[in-house]
Amino acid sequence: MIQQYGMKLDDTVLAEPHQLGLYDDLINNRDAKTVAGGGAQNTARGAQYMLPPNSTLYIGCVGNDEYANTLREACKKEGVHVEYRVDEKAPTGRCGVIITGHHRTMCTDLAAANEYKVDHLKQPHIWKMVEASKVYYVGGYHLTVCVPAAMALAEHAAATNKPFLLGLSAGFIPQFFKDQLAQVLPYTDYVFGNENEAKTWAETNSVSADSIPEIAKKLANTDKVNQKRQRTVIITQGTEPTLIAVQGQDKVQEYPVLAIDDSKIVDTLGAGDAFAAGFLAGIVSDDSIEDCVKKGQWLAKLNIQEFGPAYPYPKKTYGQDE
Repeated sequence: MIQQYGMKLDDTVLAEPHQLGLYDDLINNRDAKTVAGGGAQNTARGAQYMLPPNSTLYIGCVGNDEYANTLREACKKEGVHVEYRVDEKAPTGRCGVIITGHHRTMCTDLAAANEYKVDHLKQPHIWKMVEASKVYYVGGYHLTVCVPAAMALAEHAAATNKPFLLGLSAGFIPQFFKDQLAQVLPYTDYVFGNENEAKTWAETNSVSADSIPEIAKKLANTDKVNQKRQRTVIITQGTEPTLIAVQGQDKVQEYPVLAIDDSKIVDTLGAGDAFAAGFLAGIVSDDSIEDCVKKGQWLAKLNIQEFGPAYPYPKKTYGQDE
């Protein structure tokens, strides 16, 4: 199926016209299941899983259809407050995921997700909630959609000295949206990526580095607007240690990941989003970097034992349930 639709194992791509048949093919012929998704929305749901009630607000764009209702219901169940811009023309975005063993190959049709407008964010009742928030997280996918919205959050965070976090999301973001990323990067206090995204950033920016830790260090030390906070770069490497590079510090910290029996892994979809969510919950709780990493790894471990980007219910509690 991966070959049929012109993809490679573990690809994360935006759907081209010849790939749009994939979605019906998955549902009609492969018994695919429909689950709520969206990179930053997965992270919002995961952070809320670990935080007190009513801690998270998620903003994005959906169509006027059943898939949008699926997302609303998932967020309502998990306690995430949503403020969607509803686009009357485009359908809600979807991502077809082909799972082979522990590999996931993803093909995204952004549709309505590509129609977000900064005017929605600037509405008084929404911007008031933005101002009342203490931490901001933007998924890298949004850099393909509405950079002015990401910049509005970034500039507000810098002006008020609140943490601004960015997930690189996929290799094609630093590769094909290099300029958009370069616009937002100086405002970041925390940057999340995996080894592939880190390598791609280095290649597209002509950064010479012999290793992933070296790339993480160079990314951490790029120009920064808010000088009151040192930038922290977090690189996940699957089962290999999580790397932490801090601006101005020579040593890159390594944190081994939590071991899990192979038979317990359902799929790895959303593991990066879950890690960012646990880490984010730690930032909100003013935890140390080490504890933020541990929370991220704990939540990612729970996530990969579920189908799709989801978390177990009844809820497990960090520090009590493994």
